[in-house]
Amino acid sequence: MEYRKLGSSDLEISAIAFGAWAIGGWLWGGADENEAQKAIRASIDLGGTTIDTAPVYGFGVSEIIVGKAIESVPRDKIQLLTKYGLRWDTEKGVAFFATQDNNGNDINIQKFAGKDSVIKECEDSLRRLKTDYIDLYQIHWHDESTPISETMEAVEQLLKEGKIRAAGVCNYQTDWVDEALKSVNIVSNQVPYSMLRKDIEKDVVPHSLEKNIGILAYSPLQRGVLTGKIKSGYKFNEGDNRADLPYFKGENLTKINAFLEGIRPIAEDKGATIAQLVLKWTLEQPGITCALAGARNIQQVEDNLKAASLSLSEEEKFQINQGIKSLNLDL
Repeated sequence: MEYRKLGSSDLEISAIAFGAWAIGGWLWGGADENEAQKAIRASIDLGGTTIDTAPVYGFGVSEIIVGKAIESVPRDKIQLLTKYGLRWDTEKGVAFFATQDNNGNDINIQKFAGKDSVIKECEDSLRRLKTDYIDLYQIHWHDESTPISETMEAVEQLLKEGKIRAAGVCNYQTDWVDEALKSVNIVSNQVPYSMLRKDIEKDVVPHSLEKNIGILAYSPLQRGVLTGKIKSGYKFNEGDNRADLPYFKGENLTKINAFLEGIRPIAEDKGATIAQLVLKWTLEQPGITCALAGARNIQQVEDNLKAASLSLSEEEKFQINQGIKSLNLDL
């Protein structure tokens, strides 16, 4: 496994991190806790020592599973990344998402990052994760109702108290990052990025390179459609909202799979899967420090982590990029 320094921090993280959204079950049609714990431990054993989770992933479930999985692992051998700023137990802040939990109960998620709330969320995460500190603490989404300076005042306090090692943001525009930097050293920005979603290349990537901020790319496989395994007529589990996303529908899915078939020979030449090729391509892009790859079982973990050991020539990257440019999706 390749390890990379995260921005201006002293954190070294695995180039491919274990993305723990799916194991929370929410919006993924459920998950098997026992299999999830095995997957996390397998990831650590294979060198994927960085685990990214969040309270809202299953409304505490993902963090609890991660906490159980790492109980017997020396704390300094792993990097725990979690988030704050999405609450489902308050009416404060800005309405973000109306949904149902894993038991079918109606839930309203609020974007809220007031100072006291951030402190509370950190304590709750430490308890669920069964740890004394969090390596990277990230605001999940910008809360328009709270001044960024107030939010970052809480983060600065947590840094001083040693409850977090470094501060990051997620889904942040460059001007929000600049505002946050006035209060605390921001070392990372976690944003969506894939072959099908490259908008961050216009502003976030150059800004991050200028400010020495690491980019954590989430959904590099675009929630699974870039694995090549999702074909027309694929049956999603109940509660899996991917069936409603444009990438998985009609002509878009047909075009994506045709593109993937076009680059399959590159993968096969390396003894790799399409998903591994896609992950490696992601890691080769400017500004990208880490790719987050979700997994719900050991096999998926093994498949994901093998991507780090691949190599891509300039000619191969050019061929892939030409294929991406030719995609004309209706999104």
